[in-house]
Amino acid sequence: MIDLNKLTAGKHLTTLEEDILAYIVKNISDIQDMGVRAVAKETFTSPASVIRLSKKMGYSGFTDMYYSLLPLIKRAENDPFSTEGTLLNYDFSTMLSDLSEEKLDLFIEHILLKKETYTFIYATGFSKIIAEYIYKKLLVLGRKAILSSGSDSLGIFENNLEDIGAMLVISKSGETEQVYSKLKKASEADIFTVSFTQNSDNRIANLSDLTIPIYDTNKLDDRNMLPNVFFPCVLLSFEYIVEHYLNHLIQE
Repeated sequence: MIDLNKLTAGKHLTTLEEDILAYIVKNISDIQDMGVRAVAKETFTSPASVIRLSKKMGYSGFTDMYYSLLPLIKRAENDPFSTEGTLLNYDFSTMLSDLSEEKLDLFIEHILLKKETYTFIYATGFSKIIAEYIYKKLLVLGRKAILSSGSDSLGIFENNLEDIGAMLVISKSGETEQVYSKLKKASEADIFTVSFTQNSDNRIANLSDLTIPIYDTNKLDDRNMLPNVFFPCVLLSFEYIVEHYLNHLIQE
């Protein structure tokens, strides 16, 4: 159970506000559908009191508070490790177990062995930071690549279709609309598609020719507020593929 004292430290909440917060935490799965008025009714307070609590907690409003508290609460409810656990508790080697020999070979065949065509890399938000690393690594390896994100013109992709041999996307949720839209266009153009997404059923993974599932310790943390191994493990998986590729070159 989440420690309310950690949430309220330094907030100077009244007893009434603490009671409202306790109700929200206890019923977090239902709060979004309830809304401010229903929460006020259930806690025998007023909508103004609920909004005031949101402001004191440092959020812009009730909705902002809900989406910020949700991943924190869910993590506390489902954390498989003790309260003293850290990221070092995770066995990173097991997180590569989904990278089968077949997937390694497909990635190498369609991206690392392609010297004439471009790999179009697309990501948004935090994923773009990881995508930039992969983009530069491919360039260092002598491979052609194009890096794009949500702020770029659609023309970057559409005007280079004939030269694109593969598309690589990164999406933590696997549901990012901009990423899905680009992936769909690539699929319709018969471009080989690769995705790094969380290890759950999602649209981007289902649409991809090759999906590399990444262990996500906080699947509901859309804002990336909590410590998470998803982004480090995307890089770990990619470097593992590169290692596999270079080892084969040495053996040959």
